[in-house]
This record gives sequence, structure tokens and C-alpha cells, in this order.
Amino acid sequence: MKKSLIALAVMAASGASFAQSSVTLYGLADIWFGSVKSTNGVAGTSLTQTKMDSGGVNTSRWGMKGSEDLGGGLKANFKLEQGFQLDDGTATSGQAFSREAYVGFSGGFGEVKLGKVWTAYDDVSGASNAVFDSKLAPLNWVFVSTGYAGNPGNTIYYATPSFSGFAGAISYSLGENKTATASASATTSFNVTYGAGPVAVQLGYQVEDKDNSAAGSADAKFTRLGGSYDLGVAALKATYGKVNNVGGNSGYDATEYQLGVDFPVSSALTLSASYAKSDDSNPTGVYEQSRKGYGIAAAYTLSKRTFLYGGYTDNKFTNAGGFGDDKVSILAVGVQHKF
Repeated sequence: MKKSLIALAVMAASGASFAQSSVTLYGLADIWFGSVKSTNGVAGTSLTQTKMDSGGVNTSRWGMKGSEDLGGGLKANFKLEQGFQLDDGTATSGQAFSREAYVGFSGGFGEVKLGKVWTAYDDVSGASNAVFDSKLAPLNWVFVSTGYAGNPGNTIYYATPSFSGFAGAISYSLGENKTATASASATTSFNVTYGAGPVAVQLGYQVEDKDNSAAGSADAKFTRLGGSYDLGVAALKATYGKVNNVGGNSGYDATEYQLGVDFPVSSALTLSASYAKSDDSNPTGVYEQSRKGYGIAAAYTLSKRTFLYGGYTDNKFTNAGGFGDDKVSILAVGVQHKF
């Protein structure tokens, strides 16, 4: 009899726990169609290709996420997210969950995540990028500071709650590749943000600690400072980027900026334009490339989950030796749906 009563009590407790848990299946499908023109300044060749591709504004993905209320404001959370190519149905990479895979806790103290997580730098990387931070945004073509490790895995991540508009996050990713002759690599990242009224500011910094045994190698360091100001009739956006030791090569640096504006024509239609430029600063005698581009786009909201977009971007990259510029331009229209 006692065993039966104990079993019923356990079942009742489990039922209460399940009732306070939730699991959500979700996704995002984004595809665009257009023309891509590429020019090779060294070879003096140009190619125009009509194509359909996935992820014009955001990477197409699906996932599962859930939480359990543990009481006292504490929750246990998990997330499993896989990216995919909507144009041909293939996975973004060979990993089971290429974007995120973590478990963690959240409460009044903030949130902790353990697993494959986007770094704190990635949280703010495109926050003040105009042209919807899309494939049509020149920042995503000319900035060197976009070449960071976004979700390296084996990550410990902590985000603070918001304090009067201020918040922050820090992440540390273990390389787990230590050998008898080389120390393990690691990625350390943090951000500080502020948002109140019409003003938003974001600062991100990331250090990718490499195996520096090779001559001339060094840790790659990424800095991103962004801000926006909402005037009501338009929102002004600006981004500054700095990279030290590009690709882990000592003395190879880059400095870059982006200026943009979002202009809401109506509650459904938004226009956006942006200009971006990036310049290298390399060791003496080493060619210093410059990159620049502009983009303009529009987004039209059909519902809370679906919008249309379209636009044009043109980007140039200088070459050494007096050769012509490399160029990439895209004219595209697309649609995004969330489920």
C-alpha cells in the first residue's frame, strides 16, 4: 500500500513538473532570386549569373527550444538549431545542429548557456548595420571584422539582466586542441549595450587565441562599436570596426566604418541605405587593400511572420600591381517567413 501511495506521489510530482515545461518547434525560411555580377580585376574577366539562393536577410533554419520552471524565478532552458539551404534543401554544415546546441539556466541573475552558442561579440556584430544586416548590406562584404568565429562550440556564456538600459555578456570558448607542443586555442568575447528611448549603443570585443608557435603569428582581435538614433521619421545608424592581426598574422590590421539610414515610409514599408569602407594597415612593404561599397533595399511586411524584400549592392576591392578592382554586385528580391 505504501509503495502504491509513493508511486502515485511521484507521478503527481512529475505531472506538475511537466505542466510547467514547454517545448517549441520553430523555424525561418528565407530565399532570394536575382543577378550576381563578379569582376576579377587581375584576370580582367567578368561574370553575370542569375541565381536563387537561401538566406538573403537571415540564414534559413529550424530548431527546438524549451524551458522548465524550477521555481523561485529559476528556469532550465535548452535550444537545438540547425541551418539549411532553402534553395536545395541541404544542411548548412555536416553538424547535426550547426547554429546552436546548448542547455542552461535563467533567472533574476541573468542567463547562463553551456554548449555551442553564439559569442557575446556576435550578439552585437550587426545590431547597427543598415540594409537589414542582409546580403545586400555592404558591411557584410567589405568589413574584415565580420571574419570572426561566430559560434565556435565548447562555450560558457553569461548575459546580465538589464539595468536602466545597460546590459552585458561574456563568453569563453575552449579549443580543446592542446598537444604536447602547443597550448589549446580559445575564444574570449564580451559586449556592453545600452538602449533607452531613441538611442542604442553596442560595444563588442573578441580575442581568438591561436597557437602562436609559428613565426609572425598572433592572436586575432576584433572590435565592433555601433550605434543608432531614432529621429521618428528615420533611424540613423553607424558602425565602427577594428581588427588587429587579421587571420592571426602579426601586424596585419584593418579599420572600417559604416553609415546608414532606415526610412519607414509606412507601417508596412521600410527603405534602407548604407555606405561602408574598410582599409588595411599592414607591415611596411606589404600591399594594403581597401574595400568599399554601398547598398539600398526595401522591406514590405505582409504579416507578423512574412515580409518581402529587394534591393541592390555594389562593392569594390582594390588590387596590387596596378590591376583593376575586384567587384561584386547583386540585384535581388526575396521573401522571408517565420514559423
